[in-house]
Amino acid sequence: MGRLVVIEGLDGAGKRTLADGLSTALHARGARVARMAFPRYDLDVHAELARDALYGRLGDLAGSVHGMAVLFALDRRGAAEQLRALRRGYDVVLLDRYVASNAAYGAARLDEDAQGPFVAWIRGLEVDRFGVPVPDLQLLLRVPLTVAAARADRRADADSARAKDLYETDHGLQARCAAVYDGLAASDWLAPWSVLDGAGGSATNNLSELAVQLLG
Repeated sequence: MGRLVVIEGLDGAGKRTLADGLSTALHARGARVARMAFPRYDLDVHAELARDALYGRLGDLAGSVHGMAVLFALDRRGAAEQLRALRRGYDVVLLDRYVASNAAYGAARLDEDAQGPFVAWIRGLEVDRFGVPVPDLQLLLRVPLTVAAARADRRADADSARAKDLYETDHGLQARCAAVYDGLAASDWLAPWSVLDGAGGSATNNLSELAVQLLG
């Protein structure tokens, strides 16, 4: 059974870059690697609706914290069987965002911390009710807010299809979300966490060591 490994972090933290580098390092060791990113905006109708809401195309839906969280959760519910199949066929299944993203952003929108009722509600919804697979390891790519914001700005400037959404343009939300992520990692919420420095270069400089860790 392969390991389910999740990369979490703020918008602009460099999750995709880390996933690319880690995939290369794992392949170099002969590992079979599968990747998936959430939300699956182009594959799942619930994720598509969430994206429309984040760009103001669905009235006041984006104002409902629980409503948005349910859409993101349903996206993962739809992928649950595929994730289980990937774990059977690959050594590592690498995910860009997962359940913790839903917990962190929703709690931040409600001004709650990692021990608050919203985080517990997300676990009850996604894990207990929807039965999505529980990760083996969660990697928090931690970066200063200014670095994450600058990266998100550059990404939006370079690609018109990746214009910043409602969450990405709210710097206060991003700051609160970072604090919730720290709390989730500190408590090993849902599964063990490892915190990586996404600004100083250590995350990408130590990919070989991380790949060895993931392969046991």
